[in-house]
Amino acid sequence: MTTEATRFSLSDEELKNFHARGYAGPFTLYEPDEIKRSWARERLQLLDRSDAVYQDDAAVSGSTNIANYDRHLDREFLADHIGRPEIVDRVAGILGPDVLCWRSEFFPKYPGAEGTDWHQADTFANASGSPQILWPGGSDFGGTITVWCAFTDATIEMGCLQFIPGTHRTMFYDETKRMHYDPDLVNAVDKGGVRRGFFGYDYRELQIDPDWKPDESKAVSMEMRAGQFIVFWSTLMHASHPHQGRTRDMRMGFVGRYVPTSVRVYPDTDAIEEYGGQVSLERYGAVLVAGEDREGHNRIATHTTRNHPFRRRDV
Repeated sequence: MTTEATRFSLSDEELKNFHARGYAGPFTLYEPDEIKRSWARERLQLLDRSDAVYQDDAAVSGSTNIANYDRHLDREFLADHIGRPEIVDRVAGILGPDVLCWRSEFFPKYPGAEGTDWHQADTFANASGSPQILWPGGSDFGGTITVWCAFTDATIEMGCLQFIPGTHRTMFYDETKRMHYDPDLVNAVDKGGVRRGFFGYDYRELQIDPDWKPDESKAVSMEMRAGQFIVFWSTLMHASHPHQGRTRDMRMGFVGRYVPTSVRVYPDTDAIEEYGGQVSLERYGAVLVAGEDREGHNRIATHTTRNHPFRRRDV
């Protein structure tokens, strides 16, 4: 019998395909008119950073991608979003019953913007050189489950996601090499006739084999209408198309990242260092979205009030 807690879990066939391909979906979370209204309201309210967890560091100026992390910790709509059963049931069916959302972030793509380069993420050490998540020793998995939701239409012309199915089981990059940030690389890298960069980094710096190239002949484009989401391993080779600028509308994706509670989040560090900026983790906490925190080794944020959804609970 399907219960309230598991009614959105992946079917056996969907789960089998997920493990083979590295992704599942798209699935519908909001109707297009619903998310259009919600996003129009939310994008204005996000300008108020008075309760944002990252306040005092250089990155908060908005000049780097790190400034838009974890707004689910101070915005009620986003706090509700990351815990929606349509998302959590599917994620828990993959990761197990005890699940944390350890990060959220926005991925806007404006008219004329470059595509995002092919990449994988396992420990998320690519920018700082220090792992941001660590699975227990001997784990069969690595990386995080990424849930990418289209807050606007995401078409090929507007820069939708691309995947190379089945690539999530082999890492083609060594994240310990650490990339070097150069803001002059933004919108300035041409790869095979396609403008494709990585937020001021060149992901080729991490390649294990410097002569290797992704097999783009196997790539699939993940077009989604506003309100749909897709679930994928961060170790799956993924990228995005450039925004061709044929419309003045931006493409906006909102991402939640999920791991089991056994994974250590931001181990042995008090700051996130990426994209030429740094933010303190003093007010940060991961959110328990399913099950129990049986491990007790992560910073956890607990729900408080509508005006400030979460507060950190020290471990």
